[in-house]
Amino acid sequence: MTSSAAARSDAGTRDPFALELIKNALATLADEMALTISRTARSFVVKEALDFSTALFLADGELIAQGTCLPFHLGAMPFAVASVRRTYRERIRPGDLFITNDPYDGSTHLPDIVLVRPIFRSGTLLGFSAALAHMTDIGGRVPGGNASDSTELYQEGLRIPPARLWREGEPDETMLRLLERNVRVPDKVLGDVRSLVSACLLGERGFLKLFDQYGDDFLTHCADLLDYTERFTRAEIAKLPDGQWQFIDHIDNDGIDPQPIRFVVTITIAGDEMTIDFTGTSPQVRGAINCVYPFTRSAALACVRSVLDLSIPNNAGYFRPIRVIAPEATIVNPRAPAAVAARGLTGVRIGDTVFGALAQIVPELMPACGANAPEVGVSFGGIDREGRTHVYLEFLVGSWGGGPDRDGMDACTGTLVNYANTPAELIEADLPIAVERYAFVPDSGGAGRWRGGLSLERHLRFKLDRGVLQIRSDRREHLAYGLHGGRPGAPSDALVVRANGLEEHFPSKFLTAVGKDDVLRVRLSGGGGHGSPLQREPWRVLADLREEKITPAHAKAAYGVVLEEAGDVVDEPATRALRAKLEESPAAPARADKPSSGGCRA
Repeated sequence: MTSSAAARSDAGTRDPFALELIKNALATLADEMALTISRTARSFVVKEALDFSTALFLADGELIAQGTCLPFHLGAMPFAVASVRRTYRERIRPGDLFITNDPYDGSTHLPDIVLVRPIFRSGTLLGFSAALAHMTDIGGRVPGGNASDSTELYQEGLRIPPARLWREGEPDETMLRLLERNVRVPDKVLGDVRSLVSACLLGERGFLKLFDQYGDDFLTHCADLLDYTERFTRAEIAKLPDGQWQFIDHIDNDGIDPQPIRFVVTITIAGDEMTIDFTGTSPQVRGAINCVYPFTRSAALACVRSVLDLSIPNNAGYFRPIRVIAPEATIVNPRAPAAVAARGLTGVRIGDTVFGALAQIVPELMPACGANAPEVGVSFGGIDREGRTHVYLEFLVGSWGGGPDRDGMDACTGTLVNYANTPAELIEADLPIAVERYAFVPDSGGAGRWRGGLSLERHLRFKLDRGVLQIRSDRREHLAYGLHGGRPGAPSDALVVRANGLEEHFPSKFLTAVGKDDVLRVRLSGGGGHGSPLQREPWRVLADLREEKITPAHAKAAYGVVLEEAGDVVDEPATRALRAKLEESPAAPARADKPSSGGCRA
């Protein structure tokens, strides 16, 4: 514990009532900023998928509140504020508004634009309001800015170092024109940037209102809130057993080189402190799935946040007892100018790996691995006959793995994001795309005492004469793992049915030209199962069968459940006999990493 926190712990909070009011007021303000973005944004990826975050900071750059947005961004946004403070120092002025998207200087990949607004009262810097959103396009060689096969940052789009978007209350027209001229869909990008501006201004007004309400004590109460959060977090970590746990997972490949990419995490708990160490993880790769340290740290912190008390405030006090180690020049902390546009996949795998270690620490809480968004990213771009440019960008959400006491949720946001898929009607109304199928895939959830969530598939028919399609997916070879005897989920898949009927199969990450009436068929992976499939009650298997989530053949092969000839009644004697036979020679989970893969407890 830091000396300041220790002193506050001894003295207690100065005014617990004011502290509670300010804590809730700051959280509400950050949420109001988020609502402003969702109501005013222009693109589907922001207003429908909700790929954005909002936050408030103190003058020293400490995060004091975050909106209920993407947990992925929890520990990353402070780097943007730190970058602005480091770059401009005493040149930060009232009315300024800063922008950056540089993954090596304040952001996490080029599509994520961050705005930072300094908050002044009577010439004194009190804090910052900040907002981040994923842009539909940021220029570069491939529409959507998320190609997996880029090999250096310079190919990925417009790179903006920390710079002024407004100068003392006046917009910088040069910066706005620069943005407009370098992206394929400027109406959407500039519309989203303006929604971030609105959120930052709202945050500034609300922050000043709180300061005026509480006077000079406001900042003291904020310092108390950070220390309270640190004490709360330390108390929660102290409830966990001391020891060391390790877990290993993989990404199939980087889209260029075929070999699998290894992720190793070791979690060490000692008293009220935790260390998350990625030593042993593969070196940085040629493809664009490298993940800069701020995003790695953020993903790891979000995982731990999910197993602690949910009432811990979302501020920097939570970060203090947790150390995240990511060796330089690895896929979780690359050196510039490594390509990073598709780093969302790596963030997901970081989460899967940390969750695998946490499943050994708190097995009563952790579900098996799911098909976590944004594991599958789809982008499509082209120009129609009238000369209009279109860009479709979506990160499809999947399903959860089976939990310790329930089936995995089907078709929901991932565990580390608050994403939502764009409704088919909106896609068809705005883009030259027809959504021909959007459905569950039977037999795709990992078998277990508690079944994994089902895969989703989406079929898209393209209406442009020519365009570029890019897919970033995974879990084709290294499947979503099960826990405690649960089986892995089904693999992902992607193919294009050409207008002439020819089916063209592709690897998990690919870029291809498409034409009018070509159809993309993309399928997400399924969630892993939890517990032995032979322990699942036959009536649950029958219920899944009636809901067409599984087939009779799968019920028999995976769960040992035999149906009578009518097909809707369990043959109980035959089921008992088959399960007894399967218990004697259980089948090994095909191609799955066992939950204790590489794991150990010291």
